[in-house]
Amino acid sequence: MTHLSVEMLAADATIEPITSAGHAQLGIAVLAGIAVIVLLITRFKLHAFLSLIIGSLVLGAVAGAPLDKAIASFSTGLGTTVAGTGVLIALGAVLGRLLADSGGADRIVDTILAKAGGKAMPWAMVLIAGIIGLPIFFEVGIVLLIPVVLLVAKRGNFSLMRIGIPALAGLSVMHGLIPPHPGPLAAIDAVHANLGITLALGIVVAVPTAIVAGPLFSHYAARWVDIRPPETMVPERTSDDVEKRPTDELEKRPADEAEKSTSDDLEKRPGFAITVATVLLPVAMMLAKALTDIVIDNPEDAVQRALDVIGSPLVALLTAVLVAMFTLGRAAGFTRGRIAATVEKSLAPIAGVLLIVGAGGGFKQTLVDAGVGQMILDVSKGWHLSALLLAWLIAVTIRLATGSATVATISAAGLAAPLAADMSTTHGALLVLAIGCGSLFFSHVNDAGFWMVKEYFGMSVGQTLKTWSVMETLISVVGIGCVMGLSVVV
Repeated sequence: MTHLSVEMLAADATIEPITSAGHAQLGIAVLAGIAVIVLLITRFKLHAFLSLIIGSLVLGAVAGAPLDKAIASFSTGLGTTVAGTGVLIALGAVLGRLLADSGGADRIVDTILAKAGGKAMPWAMVLIAGIIGLPIFFEVGIVLLIPVVLLVAKRGNFSLMRIGIPALAGLSVMHGLIPPHPGPLAAIDAVHANLGITLALGIVVAVPTAIVAGPLFSHYAARWVDIRPPETMVPERTSDDVEKRPTDELEKRPADEAEKSTSDDLEKRPGFAITVATVLLPVAMMLAKALTDIVIDNPEDAVQRALDVIGSPLVALLTAVLVAMFTLGRAAGFTRGRIAATVEKSLAPIAGVLLIVGAGGGFKQTLVDAGVGQMILDVSKGWHLSALLLAWLIAVTIRLATGSATVATISAAGLAAPLAADMSTTHGALLVLAIGCGSLFFSHVNDAGFWMVKEYFGMSVGQTLKTWSVMETLISVVGIGCVMGLSVVV
């Protein structure tokens, strides 16, 4: 297990800091920068992108750095982060949109639910959420799965928490730990971790974490908050039509013809096996690269060189998107124009995500260039504290303050990046996962996800705290426990 020690050097130790401030002044600067970000996001409701820019400038000013150098550091960090993760986030969004619009997500949901019995339903829900949540952003996954959760709970006469908590746990674990989600990707980029190994270890951590925080915890959550699905939110059917006809068009047709049209649309959905294969294709490609790097471990080997290209995140996700256009889009009856429109629609909603991730990278680079990373090493060199646990605590603190898992991940990764300097490849990946676990700790009123869950499930603030917030905390604590355990054996 890697611990903080005097021998550990910062990754950017050879770069001259943009300020000569001492440790005390740098510490105050960090607190001031984070405080400004938190205050602007929570109190003044300013967009996180703008808040991160202002916070970075405040950090530089309080640290005594020349303003032009602080601006240059922020700009460099923003550009580097977007260059490293922006394309991957965009490709992940396209894949997720094709999965949703083609009806492939509905096919996965309907198939698994059809085979699950009463007691197996919570386990089916966490499995569905894990598969659906792999390529889809958390907020999109909630919108996609909530109608299914409500309908299953109503028809099966389940407590809403018994069905809803496993689904939320599956989505949240994917969001915090598994690339190509923005937070993990940004952390991988910041600490220079291996994406394939992070993905493989992330799955190892995610499975037991989702089980504990999902199906197992849902037993207790259902006792604490025994509610039924709100009638106003329960849909009439489990899935929408793939090719939605205009209402006036259907009204002009005879009833039997309109019904047949709807049935035909649903039959056009891609099959279960091909949908799952498409979703897992990029995962398999990246894992193959990681496995080859470990087994062969020879950069000159032709097989390893080929898989280094095939399994690179860019090629893997691009391949998955191109394959999905046929296996999902064309299978659902989409024309070329419809596929093009789906791709275009998928990119607009991620503009805000890309800007926040980029600004977080700018804030991270300002921290690094000011010498904050080296300060953390110097101050804590006498501590007998695991670097993984320290990174987790940093992410927990920022998560509690800002409410944003993505902001917490990116900021914590910037602060903890020097800790990865002397780490092995596997421990660098575990550092990313430790940060991801910390970024999920105790979602509360400053988190948009908190309010989404509250409103969709028709709960009070107190009920949401006892269920959703406790579930998020369980994910964080169980996750870091798994990470610490893995650090002993890998």
